[in-house]
Amino acid sequence: MSKQNFIVIGITLFLALFIINSNAFAISPETEQLLKLLEKKNIITDKEAADMRQEMEFSSQTGDKEAYETKLAGLLGNWADKIHPCVLIEVEASYEDYNFHDPSKRDTDTSDLILATVSVGFDIDIAKHVKGNLYFLYEEDATEPFDIDEGIITIDGENIVPLAVHLGKMYVPFGRFKSHFIRDPLTLELGETNESAVIGCFRNNQLVLSIGAFNGDVDETGEGSSNHIDDYLASAVFTLPEKTVPNLDLIAGISGISNIADSDALQEEITATIKNHIGGFNTFIIASLLDKYFFNAEYLGAIDDFEANELSFDGGKSYRPEVWTIEFAYGLTDRLKFGVCYEGSNDCGDFLPKKQFGGVVGYDLFKHTYVALEYLYGKYENKDTRHLMTTQLAIEF
Repeated sequence: MSKQNFIVIGITLFLALFIINSNAFAISPETEQLLKLLEKKNIITDKEAADMRQEMEFSSQTGDKEAYETKLAGLLGNWADKIHPCVLIEVEASYEDYNFHDPSKRDTDTSDLILATVSVGFDIDIAKHVKGNLYFLYEEDATEPFDIDEGIITIDGENIVPLAVHLGKMYVPFGRFKSHFIRDPLTLELGETNESAVIGCFRNNQLVLSIGAFNGDVDETGEGSSNHIDDYLASAVFTLPEKTVPNLDLIAGISGISNIADSDALQEEITATIKNHIGGFNTFIIASLLDKYFFNAEYLGAIDDFEANELSFDGGKSYRPEVWTIEFAYGLTDRLKFGVCYEGSNDCGDFLPKKQFGGVVGYDLFKHTYVALEYLYGKYENKDTRHLMTTQLAIEF
């Protein structure tokens, strides 16, 4: 099914849930459009649509608003209970001052205002043991127009067996990437991996074990145009049982992947092919106390060296990229939160800062509305430096 058809289906579902005007007694243009879309997608038959039009017109003439509402509720009621939409919109303004260590290069400063993120998603309860997730993503200057960010079918055992299988395009369970900042942590920038994959999970209240496989994009030298499912991953996530330590929430985990070169960022930096697949390792811990004090730390990196010139930023050397991040945050009130971070990297050249630190303040302006301001200072392996200030207004519901 094409991207356009997916978007049409998403819009259809959105209309079915939100655009029905219960105050209109006659058939409005919006309602007529909705009926045509439902007919086109074979959700209702031509006869059912004709009967509904006739009854709506009759309801309009007799003033029987209740009959009109009951008819539509009968059509959409079951789907309304099964479809759970969500929307995220982020607008950002930023200023960057970049200073080159090389005196022959001229320092730069830039500012911008962008629609950073629009994410529209649907979590759908298809049937007992079967669920679907469909998420569309727009990022200015990165995705034009919308991309299908995730499309997942989940088959689970619910209360029968603690097992589940996830199939489709997804962010594979390699890394956690928790952050209180506007910007992405360095661990995400190096390791986030969005692929079409199959993931099997064991889950209970304290432990989630996952194993999976996918067909990566970065091939080994000598394989030609290899096209096989040859990337594998595994992860384990532990959650501290409630009331073990009063007012303490804690999650910790580890994960590994057979080829870190297939991360979203690194595959863009691979110059051609690589001699051997390079495994990756991740570990993290996330804790909160009294739902007021927050701490998270994460490490992610390659477990072996890339050959010289395999990475665009390696300067002709063998590199083993690795990154780490540490954050503390404090909730001054239920709506106001402060945070600080300290991050670092090794063997990342001018791709990621070697050291980075900064602060953020965020405030829940209104219901579902959040505003934040952050400052970051970064220094790169080649001694270039960067000052970055960003402010964000976001809504999520």
